[in-house]
Amino acid sequence: MALGRKGSRHIVVDGTIYRWQFRRRPTYGQALCWLPCTYAVEHADHPGTTLVVTTNQPHTGNWLGRPGHPVLPSDVADAIESALRQGWVPTRAGSPFHLDESAGFSPSP
Repeated sequence: MALGRKGSRHIVVDGTIYRWQFRRRPTYGQALCWLPCTYAVEHADHPGTTLVVTTNQPHTGNWLGRPGHPVLPSDVADAIESALRQGWVPTRAGSPFHLDESAGFSPSP
């Protein structure tokens, strides 16, 4: 599963270039604040396993007006470093690596 180049951003972590992408429009579950915001990261030059990060924030485009914080490059860098410590190998092919940072997220009823 590779990220589309359109809409993705580059970030350098420990000398390695990654691409990350945040879904601009929320999914139905994110729009109703049932699910937290997610984004994806991959190695820029040799994409293999995609990192899927689940945040603890509602999507900023949710339909209920719940305040959410935008995903910052520093958040992405922290998530990459955490995933690498947990065994993510971005250049190896395989199923997506899920990093769950959703502790503290409270879904809407």
